[in-house]
Amino acid sequence: MARLARDQPEGALEAAGEAVERDPDGEWGHRLMSLALERLGRDSEAVVAAQDAVRLAPGSWAARLRLGSALRRLPGRWRDAWAQAQKAVRFAPEQPDPHVLIGDLALVRGDHDQAAAAYRAALRRDDDHPGARINLGLTFLRWDRPRDHHDPTWEVDPRETGRARRALELWARQVRPLLAIALAVVAVLSFWYGLRTEARVAGAAVLVLAAAVTVRQARKITVWRYVAGMLARDLWLAVAVSVTLLATAAYVAALATLPAWSLAGEVVPLVSAASPLVRWDDVLGAFWAGLFGLVLFNGVAVLLFRGLAEAWRGRPVRALAEFTAVPPERVGLRDTGVTLWIVAARLWFLVAALAVVPPALGERRAALAGVLVPVAMLYVWRRGGLRTRLRAVLGADWPLATAMAFLLLASVALVVAGGAPTLGAHPVAGERAWWSVAIALLVVILAVAVRSARAWWRGSAGPWRASLIPCEGCGPRLPGEVSPSVGLSPEVRRAFTYSRGVVLSYADAAGPRTLAVGAVTSVSASGDLRLIAAEEAWAAAERDPRVAVFVADPLERRFWAEIRGIALADPAEDVLRVTPKHVLVGEYPGRHEARAAPRRS
Repeated sequence: MARLARDQPEGALEAAGEAVERDPDGEWGHRLMSLALERLGRDSEAVVAAQDAVRLAPGSWAARLRLGSALRRLPGRWRDAWAQAQKAVRFAPEQPDPHVLIGDLALVRGDHDQAAAAYRAALRRDDDHPGARINLGLTFLRWDRPRDHHDPTWEVDPRETGRARRALELWARQVRPLLAIALAVVAVLSFWYGLRTEARVAGAAVLVLAAAVTVRQARKITVWRYVAGMLARDLWLAVAVSVTLLATAAYVAALATLPAWSLAGEVVPLVSAASPLVRWDDVLGAFWAGLFGLVLFNGVAVLLFRGLAEAWRGRPVRALAEFTAVPPERVGLRDTGVTLWIVAARLWFLVAALAVVPPALGERRAALAGVLVPVAMLYVWRRGGLRTRLRAVLGADWPLATAMAFLLLASVALVVAGGAPTLGAHPVAGERAWWSVAIALLVVILAVAVRSARAWWRGSAGPWRASLIPCEGCGPRLPGEVSPSVGLSPEVRRAFTYSRGVVLSYADAAGPRTLAVGAVTSVSASGDLRLIAAEEAWAAAERDPRVAVFVADPLERRFWAEIRGIALADPAEDVLRVTPKHVLVGEYPGRHEARAAPRRS
């Protein structure tokens, strides 16, 4: 455990291997080995070690949690991981880590509401859990993992769907610019040089080239039955594909309706003179201009739409409050910085709107609303818990500090520009203020470009949503699945082995029940009790596996013991297996002795 806490997985694996050699029937060593293998990237071996731990102690919530954590890293095993996480919650609802695993599994599927509910359940049990806090913040941001096109429940390798996604993206990136350039050339040949027929032929040839590109990329996709699901899960992949299809249709329509314009303005009649009052050529020209704009500028429109959607998605202030509620560490600081970039993007769009809309409407005094920018910054600082964290984040990210400073400067310039007409200031002062707003917005764009270039060069987090990462074992806190197994002292083992006065307590539909146990057939090396009990106890364990087993010292009647644990049916041996969670031992009082307080074993 100490080596795992110091992030030394190689040493932890060596120590866990020694523990397993000394006690092959102890499930704790297998759990530690599984976690060390997982941190070394040996996921398949980690699953095998976790399965050994479950085999030795099937009622151990920690073993179930370890197996669920290991399974979620294997392709197509999400459902198995979910089943193990559900069992861990059922076995130990008072523990925070099983709820966190439920939240993590829901988060990778994009089920933010269920993930948030699980993280809140974990925080009710441990208010300082860093994983629950940080990942709850991601749910407020509506975070999607980088491979959001892939549903973890699919029984297909994510690498296959990843290749399909790259093929679809590459197809869209190649076809759309190709059609845009081709239509621009067609327009020049037809309208400038008057080669309308030749332009149409050349445009049709480009369609053949686009079809070749389509066939080439389609051959790379081997999982066509999952493509519809990929498009349903990945919004931006769906947008790229649909816009490419729409641009292709617009290109074909533009070729079919290519107007007979010339540079001198002469128009070849498109209809007969029988209807001189209808200017079908003008209507067709406007329609063709719309098609031309769709083919040429769809990329710009999609980029602008994506920027707006990414900036205004989620609740960054609530996310910041969660990120800053845990002690400073790498994941929390990274997600805080990225979230502040999202806040900066929102403020940039706000300033840009206040800089464009008032002059366009002829009401420049509306720019006085620029005072909302510093008010919004103050709100984020206070409600986002940035009192002690902002300096560290801005100190490590000077482009972010520059962007925030120039957004504040732009808001001041907006107030000056909006108040200049009311105060009777010289028109030159107002114009300079508007120019100051434009320059400040350009500086913010430059800061984003510099930060993006630095992230690309260093391979680090950039100022975009894809840089947000969940907390998986972050911070100094070790995960709950490394907690030691509950041990049984030799006296307690002897009592359960030889006593004939064993009592099982469980919850029935009518309330708490107690039942005399026929016998304890054995006590395993890991502490599991194998009980022969009536069928009603088996049925009760199916409803609620949490039970308690009482026993008295069979020889001298000096002490009693209570094991609170998880009972699971073992049909192969026709016994109930009880895995201990807590062990209480107390001494019987003598004739003149006070009753001793129970002690934990």
